[in-house]
Amino acid sequence: VLLVESGGGLVQPGGSLNVSCVASGVTFDIYGMGWYRQAPGTKREPVAVMSSAGHVYYPDSVKGRFTISRDKAKNTLYLQMDNLKLEDTGVYYCAIQSQRVGGFDYWGQGTQVTVSL
Repeated sequence: VLLVESGGGLVQPGGSLNVSCVASGVTFDIYGMGWYRQAPGTKREPVAVMSSAGHVYYPDSVKGRFTISRDKAKNTLYLQMDNLKLEDTGVYYCAIQSQRVGGFDYWGQGTQVTVSL
């Protein structure tokens, strides 16, 4: 299984970015998929999580600004980020869950998102 993120970059506060994650080699049912981020010196945290049934979770810090979506035909997961803030800076990782329980077990290498004046 290979997950490859792209679309990160440098953006000013209030701007938007759309990051993508292409999955290959997936031969099993996916129980969940999501986006996490990690800022320097902090733990990796979820910013958008979607179940196979389509239920979505966003933490309060990004609710109303971030949108997760999936294109099954393209094996691609997206994260649309609007009204970006300085504190959204970090490495963004996509992940998938291959088991009914146990959390995310496949991760991408990450893409850097920097929000700066």
